[in-house]
Amino acid sequence: MTPRAEIFDAYDLEKDTLEIIPVHNGLINHTWRIKNSHYSYILQRINHQVFKDPEAIASNIRMIADYLAANEPDYFFVCPIQTNNGLEMMHRENDGYFRLTRFVENSHTITIVEKPLQAFEAARKFGEFTSLLSGFPVKKLHTTIPDFHNLSLRYQQFNEALESGNKVRIRQSEDLIRFITDNKNIVDTYEAILHNPAFQLRVTHHDTKITNVLFDKEDKGICVIDLDTVMPGYFISDVGDMMRTYLSPVNEEEKDFSTITIREEFFKAIWDGYISEMKYELSDEEKAHFIYAGKFMIYMQAIRFLTDHLNDDIYYGAKYEGHNYVRAGNQAVLLQRLLDKEEVLQGMC
Repeated sequence: MTPRAEIFDAYDLEKDTLEIIPVHNGLINHTWRIKNSHYSYILQRINHQVFKDPEAIASNIRMIADYLAANEPDYFFVCPIQTNNGLEMMHRENDGYFRLTRFVENSHTITIVEKPLQAFEAARKFGEFTSLLSGFPVKKLHTTIPDFHNLSLRYQQFNEALESGNKVRIRQSEDLIRFITDNKNIVDTYEAILHNPAFQLRVTHHDTKITNVLFDKEDKGICVIDLDTVMPGYFISDVGDMMRTYLSPVNEEEKDFSTITIREEFFKAIWDGYISEMKYELSDEEKAHFIYAGKFMIYMQAIRFLTDHLNDDIYYGAKYEGHNYVRAGNQAVLLQRLLDKEEVLQGMC
């Protein structure tokens, strides 16, 4: 789609003078870079099929922006530009919700984590974000995706798929199913965390893939972006997502499982970067569960892919026969590689 003129009118931008460049590195929202003779902007159309309440996202970002402006004025925070009517977003009945932010000049994003420094800087920026918001009243934040990282629910949905899913696929998936059930202790630990006062609810990003950090030309982190999933959560969500997506040189689409490895130096970079900002925020018990965070997120993603495969790909869809089965197997192998190296990694913490 191409943004309509009415969207730009809401920000007093004349469409005829703009260069509109689609940006294709996001999986959920439509994104464009908008350029005129003076400035560059990022325009996003919020996917309200995923984010059912875009106003909640806008409210969260505005509350965080106001808090940081009052308490951490030197922190670089990318906040949406208000419309000429003072609104956080522009809404068109048939087109959806749009927001505009200033493009951060001399910045870039990274698609694949290739250097430990990149992992360190990303972990440091996500840790800094949560640390600086430690005084924010976290319960005021809206939950933008209910049960997003609710591992108990994901395991329940997996069991329901075993009862009502595709019987042929269930029989063909016996080894993966056994792997999931054999590692249910990861669910048990998660449920214990929910009742453990040593684990705090904090302002949590929930989507810490490397593309959600802006870097400068020397690969130093500038800021975190894409704040749609910011909501109350536990540190295991942010650290776990970094471990799931930074530790291996290949992602969940890789079919050659022999290429899935745990890069120890990247784990150390995540630990050093995150702890450099969060060492006084995390309790000793939280720090002791740092590696568990990786197990938590990888296991949950394996469950989600396998559940979707058993349910005939109704959630993620599939680009080829058995796509989600391959993804689930990929994540199961990644989890096993992490379990195999747990003792070595623990010595790095």
